[in-house]
Amino acid sequence: MAKPLEALLRALQSLPGVGAKSASRMAFHLLQHDRAGALELARALTRGLAELRHCSRCFTFTDAELCATCADPQRDDSLLCVLETPADQAALERTGVYRGRYFVLMGKLGPLAAPGPQDNGLQRLMERLHSPEASAVRELVLATSFTAEGEATAHLIAQALKGREIKVTRLARGVPLGSELEYVDLGTIAHALADRR
Repeated sequence: MAKPLEALLRALQSLPGVGAKSASRMAFHLLQHDRAGALELARALTRGLAELRHCSRCFTFTDAELCATCADPQRDDSLLCVLETPADQAALERTGVYRGRYFVLMGKLGPLAAPGPQDNGLQRLMERLHSPEASAVRELVLATSFTAEGEATAHLIAQALKGREIKVTRLARGVPLGSELEYVDLGTIAHALADRR
């Protein structure tokens, strides 16, 4: 196999969920049928790596000092939503429901390692919550994932804010819209029942 092709396959396999077969399928498609698309992808990746950085306030990706959300004066300063990744923030924004501010941790607590708060943005979050701008924050919405790591991260943040005049809430979890109960896993049903309103 040609060395450039091997390098392309290895590069594609670095993407989450892309194994050898998927990488091969993508590479051969781009090389055989869509060279213009391949060049566009290469240019977009190069430009993204050169121009994107972290927002100085919420830590999501942006091409300016502040992201569009942080620069928006119409957002509600009393709400601060904590998420694990910029992809989580983008998903929440697509709902059009949340109009507060964000903080992106860029990770979560690992299950086996003994990470410190500085490892994934927890330290930066605490610094933000102790800054003068945080005086407007009345509610902190913990929107970390419902994995063991996400739960541990949410718990650590909630514990760190005990005794402060900030209401700490967690995203609700329950039965997905449009699903039938008999097909929903028991853990989800149990949480939905416990968190009913």
